[in-house]
Amino acid sequence: MRRAVAAAALALVVVIGGILAFTSPPRLLSLYDRAAGGGAGARQVAEGAAFGSHGQSLDIWAPQGAASDADLPVVIFWYGGGWAKGDRTAYAFAGRALANQGFLVVIPDYRKVPQVRFPAFLDDGAEAVAWVEDNIAQYGGDPARLAFMGHSAGAYQAIMLALDSKRLVAAGADPSNVQAAVGLSGPYDFYPFDSPRSIAAFSQWPQPEETQPITYARADAPTLLLVTSEGDETVRPRNTNNLAAKLRELGAPVEVINYGPLDHEEVVMALSKPFRSKGPVLADSARFLKAQMGE
Repeated sequence: MRRAVAAAALALVVVIGGILAFTSPPRLLSLYDRAAGGGAGARQVAEGAAFGSHGQSLDIWAPQGAASDADLPVVIFWYGGGWAKGDRTAYAFAGRALANQGFLVVIPDYRKVPQVRFPAFLDDGAEAVAWVEDNIAQYGGDPARLAFMGHSAGAYQAIMLALDSKRLVAAGADPSNVQAAVGLSGPYDFYPFDSPRSIAAFSQWPQPEETQPITYARADAPTLLLVTSEGDETVRPRNTNNLAAKLRELGAPVEVINYGPLDHEEVVMALSKPFRSKGPVLADSARFLKAQMGE
């Protein structure tokens, strides 16, 4: 009997281990978040909605009980992954967290290296913004109150699109609807390219300065919150500090928060319920977004 129980337990461990081996860390975090109660107070109102001209998809999260005509402020959240990996479904923890703060949250996919190079993934992001402006009202969102947010390569997407208004216009979006943007641990001033992922994504572009968010800093930019941490050895704090300094020099509004010892991944993990004690990333982001867009 004991041998049978032990064999069954071993088999279960093998099965779970196999599942975990093929599950991305963000997806595991979303599962853990849901098990810890992170799903309470939020609901998914769209899954895999099609947008854009290259078969892209997006998910939408809303506060539980929000009406379809609620006119909620909208946060478009782009995930990270070094422009080479990641998908929207693995970041349900971020969608739920922000929806619980009273936002309608859109998480779009975008094409990645090696399928594409700069600027294709940014063009996908701009198409997501255009889709949101045209369609988000039917899900209870206010298309005139948009904010961009992202982590790592997703922060690059969010801040680049907030600053480079011409790219939004080219996709059919109205930049005046963008009220704010939050960049979590993002690369904004990283030329010359010195990592395999940045080389793969950007080195073929003939004008490298055009790949850098700091190039597009402008006095009339939407208000930005730039988050960094001294413990981040993946995207160094100088990216945030340099962009913030440039914006302040131009007279643009910007807020910087440094979470000290947190590393690159811990900053986004802190959005999830199990790891919220690592730092007030969610609370600070929500406070900032509500101040810019209202509730």
